[in-house]
Amino acid sequence: MTSTERTVLTRRFVVRGRVQGVGFRWFVEREAHILGIAGWVRNNADSSVEVLAMGTSAQLAGLRARLREGPRAARVDDVDESDAKPVAGLTNFRIEGAW
Repeated sequence: MTSTERTVLTRRFVVRGRVQGVGFRWFVEREAHILGIAGWVRNNADSSVEVLAMGTSAQLAGLRARLREGPRAARVDDVDESDAKPVAGLTNFRIEGAW
């Protein structure tokens, strides 16, 4: 494994479509745990779902693919991805704003 493959990157994903009320956050949490990614997922007021993910390039590619797919009840129309600042001390993945 090269040092590039081990480098931890941070990405912000905003997923749009029918992604609230369909178990999307729990789906993302499960997939992130499987992939070994740290970060969080939350619903946004504009009906999108936002994900902050910290992992290797390969881990993030896996998450990106799963976000585009979504859980069975969801309909993913768009996934925006951008660089983000790493969050110090964030070592696990959680759902934020769950009620």
